[in-house]
Amino acid sequence: MPNIFGFLNEVKEELGKVAWPSREQTIRYTVLVIIVAVVVGLFLGGLDYVLTALTAFLLK
Repeated sequence: MPNIFGFLNEVKEELGKVAWPSREQTIRYTVLVIIVAVVVGLFLGGLDYVLTALTAFLLK
Protein backbone atom coordinates (compact mmCIF):
# COMPACT_ATOMS: atom_id res chain seq x y z
CA MET A 1 0.00 0.00 0.00
CA PRO A 2 1.48 3.37 -0.99
CA ASN A 3 2.36 5.82 1.74
CA ILE A 4 -0.56 8.29 1.77
CA PHE A 5 1.22 10.68 4.14
CA GLY A 6 4.22 10.92 1.82
CA PHE A 7 1.89 11.70 -1.06
CA LEU A 8 0.11 14.41 0.91
CA ASN A 9 3.45 15.97 1.91
CA GLU A 10 4.48 16.08 -1.77
CA VAL A 11 1.17 17.69 -2.68
CA LYS A 12 1.72 20.34 0.01
CA GLU A 13 5.22 21.04 -1.31
CA GLU A 14 3.99 21.39 -4.90
CA LEU A 15 1.17 23.73 -3.87
CA GLY A 16 3.77 25.89 -2.16
CA LYS A 17 5.53 26.30 -5.53
CA VAL A 18 2.42 27.59 -7.29
CA ALA A 19 2.42 31.27 -8.23
CA TRP A 20 -1.03 32.23 -6.99
CA PRO A 21 -2.66 35.31 -8.57
CA SER A 22 -3.44 38.31 -6.41
CA ARG A 23 -7.00 39.10 -5.39
CA GLU A 24 -7.14 41.95 -7.93
CA GLN A 25 -5.93 39.70 -10.76
CA THR A 26 -8.48 37.04 -9.85
CA ILE A 27 -11.33 39.56 -9.85
CA ARG A 28 -10.14 41.13 -13.13
CA TYR A 29 -9.87 37.75 -14.88
CA THR A 30 -13.21 36.58 -13.53
CA VAL A 31 -14.96 39.72 -14.84
CA LEU A 32 -13.18 39.29 -18.19
CA VAL A 33 -14.35 35.67 -18.48
CA ILE A 34 -17.94 36.65 -17.65
CA ILE A 35 -17.91 39.47 -20.23
CA VAL A 36 -16.45 37.23 -22.94
CA ALA A 37 -19.00 34.50 -22.15
CA VAL A 38 -21.90 36.97 -22.40
CA VAL A 39 -20.61 38.44 -25.68
CA VAL A 40 -20.11 35.00 -27.23
CA GLY A 41 -23.54 33.91 -25.96
CA LEU A 42 -25.20 36.97 -27.48
CA PHE A 43 -23.37 36.44 -30.77
CA LEU A 44 -24.34 32.77 -30.98
CA GLY A 45 -27.91 33.52 -29.90
CA GLY A 46 -28.21 36.24 -32.54
CA LEU A 47 -26.72 33.99 -35.19
CA ASP A 48 -29.14 31.23 -34.24
CA TYR A 49 -32.07 33.65 -34.43
CA VAL A 50 -31.04 34.94 -37.87
CA LEU A 51 -30.44 31.48 -39.28
CA THR A 52 -33.74 30.21 -37.86
CA ALA A 53 -35.62 33.14 -39.40
CA LEU A 54 -33.82 32.63 -42.71
CA THR A 55 -34.64 28.94 -42.72
CA ALA A 56 -38.30 29.62 -41.91
CA PHE A 57 -38.45 32.22 -44.71
CA LEU A 58 -36.90 29.84 -47.25
CA LEU A 59 -39.20 26.94 -46.33
CA LYS A 60 -42.42 28.96 -46.66
